[in-house]
Amino acid sequence: MNADELHKDAIVIDVTCPLARMTEYIDWWREGGATAIAPTVTGMAGNARTGFSQIGGWRRYVRERDDTILVLTANDIERAKKEEKLGLILHCQGTALVEDELDLLESYQAAGLRIVQLCYNRKNLIGDGAGERTDAGLSHFGVKFIERLNALNLVVDCAHTGHQTSMDAVATSASPAIISHANAYGVQDNGRNIQDELIRAIAENGGVVGTVGFPPFLSWEGQPTLDQFIDDIAYKADLVGIDHVGIGIDYYQGQHPVEDDETAMKRYDGLVRDGHWRPEEYPPPPYKFPQGIETPRTLQNLTARLLERGFSELDIRKIWGLNWMRVYREGWGG
Repeated sequence: MNADELHKDAIVIDVTCPLARMTEYIDWWREGGATAIAPTVTGMAGNARTGFSQIGGWRRYVRERDDTILVLTANDIERAKKEEKLGLILHCQGTALVEDELDLLESYQAAGLRIVQLCYNRKNLIGDGAGERTDAGLSHFGVKFIERLNALNLVVDCAHTGHQTSMDAVATSASPAIISHANAYGVQDNGRNIQDELIRAIAENGGVVGTVGFPPFLSWEGQPTLDQFIDDIAYKADLVGIDHVGIGIDYYQGQHPVEDDETAMKRYDGLVRDGHWRPEEYPPPPYKFPQGIETPRTLQNLTARLLERGFSELDIRKIWGLNWMRVYREGWGG
């Protein structure tokens, strides 16, 4: 099977897609052969009102389209593939939308939220974020929070979450936890990237770690190459096995060519000012994603290069979708 045939036949999941919040860009993933994507629901800031409003917007989007499926079970992703539609997996980055009410999680689960990221770089009620001054670990509220996620069959996501908080979360969760998008510090020494100890913990828990295309997480030298993106995949596979590697590219609004440099810089300044990003880990734009997959329109180029790098067809199917499907099936059922 050649690369184009393999890409078309595989279940292709990008599990971190903040750019999809600008719905005019969703067709880019369709062009790139995606089976399912995970649009970001607010979480780094906001509250319950903004959270439910955004989920309501996604439900309306699905209702008004005949080429889209709201993913509630793993079977929905298989149905999207069979029917040549795009599955949408609702994923929050941070827990501001839950405020301090665990019962809101019951409502979010009923509304269609399926993946919950614990922190977004800063400290919150759950624990410390990946960009926080301290690394204190999971709070008592955080323990109850994860127990509720498990009870509701919601997937625990430790992306952007501090090292000790993540380690505690993995130890607490009765279901496989994931890191939807984080690269290995052993490949690129960016403080937002994660240590081998945490990658191993996720794998031992049965979870998956998604490789990210955000340029500074792959290279300090501007636009990364496609091989540098794959180097992160290969490092994780060598460390914990191919069954625990996935894709969470993290295409977002402030990247090239979506925004011009001046607009992207204003967005960047706001994120730094509000404490969501630190310049040590997030140097200023422009952000050009890896060569060949600058946007989701050309995801098939990753499949082709993985084949050229010696990954087997089964390896590539696992990286793109089967590993995520295993976690989803165990977490959500169906």
